[in-house]
Amino acid sequence: MSWFKRNENENEIETTSEKNVRTEGLWIKCDVCNQTIWKADLESNLNVCPKCGKHFKLSAKARIDSLLEPGYRLIDTDLRSTDPLDFTDLKPYKARLKKAQRDTGMNDAILTALGNLGPHPVVLSAMEYAFIGGSMGAVVGETIARAADRSLETRHPLVIVATSGGARMMEGIVSLMQLPKISARLALMDDAKIPYISVLTDPTFGGVTASFAMLGDLNVAEPDALIGFAGPRVIEQTIRQKLPEGFQRSEFLLEHGMLDAVVPRRELKQYLIRALDFMQP
Repeated sequence: MSWFKRNENENEIETTSEKNVRTEGLWIKCDVCNQTIWKADLESNLNVCPKCGKHFKLSAKARIDSLLEPGYRLIDTDLRSTDPLDFTDLKPYKARLKKAQRDTGMNDAILTALGNLGPHPVVLSAMEYAFIGGSMGAVVGETIARAADRSLETRHPLVIVATSGGARMMEGIVSLMQLPKISARLALMDDAKIPYISVLTDPTFGGVTASFAMLGDLNVAEPDALIGFAGPRVIEQTIRQKLPEGFQRSEFLLEHGMLDAVVPRRELKQYLIRALDFMQP
């Protein structure tokens, strides 16, 4: 009977292996509450853990889908970064760009859409963290500048959803030039009294925080988002002191007057609609 047992064991191994393949990637473990979540349930809940409310990252496309009514139109999707410095660290910058474009299906770390947020026609830009850490290079800066120009032309409010590690070091001064370029456009919007709402998500750092992310008429953040210029570890090493509990989290910034509101993702759309009702009655 040894042959029968051997075949039976082989069948069990094959069946177990088949089950592993079919279920791989269908579950996600929350690193806050340690609960295992069915991926479909997480996605249907806007990537918010149904157990503890942890906000997982949301792609730029999913962000636009969650805020705008169906029928919106993507614009300025043909812009592509060049390699002005012929930059190479562990790998060439051109190789990083190609991989990020292949992995995300985007040309760079931002999408801009024209559509309606409830009854309000808006220009909405959303950043993509999966594209080289949502870093801001020439394309991100130019796309946001064009979005501001579109708002100035149509007088439609501008909404920017930020998530970024900061300026893209591979583009050097070209990247840093985007900070004043965008800020100047936003100053024109302020003079024209066209609303600009900034939504900060986890994480938002560096040159993005130092420019457009903190210049909104209304600065709103998601719960527990890390927001700052330098990261907490860099600050601790610089000042050689232990930082307060929750330092640079959105609730800490709200308490210290750097934000206007902290709004859960599931309530964000209605919150923005109410804000625009007030700004543009």
